[in-house]
Amino acid sequence: MVARVWYVTVYVFEFEDAVEFYRDRIGLPLRFMDEEFGYASFGTEAMGFAIARVDQNSEQASLVGRHTGVGLGVPDLAAAYAELRGRGVEFTMPPTRQAWGGLLSMFRDPDGNVLFLDQLRDES
Repeated sequence: MVARVWYVTVYVFEFEDAVEFYRDRIGLPLRFMDEEFGYASFGTEAMGFAIARVDQNSEQASLVGRHTGVGLGVPDLAAAYAELRGRGVEFTMPPTRQAWGGLLSMFRDPDGNVLFLDQLRDES
């Protein structure tokens, strides 16, 4: 039986740029990094987030530069959006109220991967 989603991985070509982006621009705490294998793990409250380098000529190359479906949550989306834009993060969608009631935006990492940035809400 699966208890919960443990981690998600976003695939990148430029490993060092991606580590700098997620650590320094997005602000995720770096827990572990192995440059030789091109893998880094970042700390988050509910589940893990990782990046993994893939070769541009590999079968996995198609996993880079696409919409990931990964959503990161923040308590105040407007404040986080302003702060991250100030750090040079490229947003593909500003904070927008959704028909289902949520507030979210989307940003792009240096390899073109798109992630959601959502305002946390009570889901009880």
